[in-house]
Amino acid sequence: MSLVNATRSELTKQFSTAMWWILAIVLVAYVGGTAAGLAATFGAVSSGAIGGEATGAPPIPEEVLAPVIYSLATAVGYVFPLLIGVLVVTGEFRHQTLTPTFLATPRRGVALGGKIAAGVAMALLYAAIALAATVGAGAGLLAAFGVDTQLDQSDTWAMIARMAVAFVLWMLIGIGVGTLVRNQVAGVVGVIAFTQFLEPILRTVGGFVDGVTDVVRWLPGAASDALVGASIYTSFMGGGGESEVAWWAGGLVLLAYAAVLLVAGFLFSWRRDVS
Repeated sequence: MSLVNATRSELTKQFSTAMWWILAIVLVAYVGGTAAGLAATFGAVSSGAIGGEATGAPPIPEEVLAPVIYSLATAVGYVFPLLIGVLVVTGEFRHQTLTPTFLATPRRGVALGGKIAAGVAMALLYAAIALAATVGAGAGLLAAFGVDTQLDQSDTWAMIARMAVAFVLWMLIGIGVGTLVRNQVAGVVGVIAFTQFLEPILRTVGGFVDGVTDVVRWLPGAASDALVGASIYTSFMGGGGESEVAWWAGGLVLLAYAAVLLVAGFLFSWRRDVS
């Protein structure tokens, strides 16, 4: 089977169940709701409609408000392509459908390449959904409070394009993790524990400990924020200085994580026998 056919087969698998649109709905509710809530809160504070002391919201420079709101698509939504990438592979092991997959595509490199190509297509789809939710809700509410949406600036659209790239790289990292780990529960629990607990703790510590700062800025989440160029974490919550990393360097770091995981998964797990 050719790579094109393998990719078509993988896309058919993913869109033949309800999982893809259920995750899309959850993604919209999560990032869209977060963007709407923060845009309304910070927009009201920035416009003077309410005082910051009434909400506990810190004063925010208006010029960074729109990018931070839009970047919520990746700052909080990156876990979606990551988990989907894990599920794309581990679902085959869990439901024991990998054997017919390998029978249909005996060349395992082609089979993995099909998953990667399908993953890129899915990542772009979910990126479009997430960006429509955050930019739509965020820009609408910022405009309602008279805050500049910055949608007429090329830098904003460049950032949006980089967010789509970040979604693709997170999807590839998820596929790499799923290929290497195999066990679906372990893969899902592992990425959630790392992204939602371990890395945030390390990045918070890095904001206060100089020796840790130089390390945490190269963690995947920090690299993703650097690639995008804006993040609520680095702007308002203290991110250990990761923003000093250039966007292209953050992209290369995230790409390196994806490449290492994919190669390791292919060499040490993907080529093993399956029952």
